[in-house]
Amino acid sequence: MKIGYSVEGSTDRALLRGLRERWCPDAELVEGRFRGRSGVSQSREIPNTCRELFAKGADVAVFIRDANNEEWRKVRKADSARCPDDCRHLAVFAICDRSVESWFCSDAGWIAVRTGREAAEFSADDPKGSFESAMKVKASDKKEHEIAALVRDAPLRQWLKNKSFEAFYEDLRQKSKELGCEFENLRQASEA
Repeated sequence: MKIGYSVEGSTDRALLRGLRERWCPDAELVEGRFRGRSGVSQSREIPNTCRELFAKGADVAVFIRDANNEEWRKVRKADSARCPDDCRHLAVFAICDRSVESWFCSDAGWIAVRTGREAAEFSADDPKGSFESAMKVKASDKKEHEIAALVRDAPLRQWLKNKSFEAFYEDLRQKSKELGCEFENLRQASEA
């Protein structure tokens, strides 16, 4: 299986790599490019990126970006509407409430133990700075491998507390069933 993707930055890419390692390790990741560096640029390029990814043989296209200060549901709806009709059923949109680091810090106690920090550091509305500091992310070393490993081992059922992650997870899980790469039901795991 080929998973096409378009992300805003290296931490988003590490998230997707970690999820792939966790649930579908044999899948190939194919990156779609867009001109620009912002979510606005990425959003504007959705039609071109979809066509590029499916021309490269992608079975699904995953778009990950931050909502920043916008309401994530509105951003997700607008991005989905930009997707060409013939690609929409093959696309999954992850719009992180605030930033992807908010997802990583959904279980502040776990991330604190993993990074040797205090849980309070990760409890802010947008813990991006605390997360990057704890992971030692620098301009010259984005720590993608380490962040992907973190995602691979994370207690993702705790991330369901974040409604934007929950929506992404449900969409991704549904798409995985369609593509024959079914993965864990986090809801059942949290109820057990």
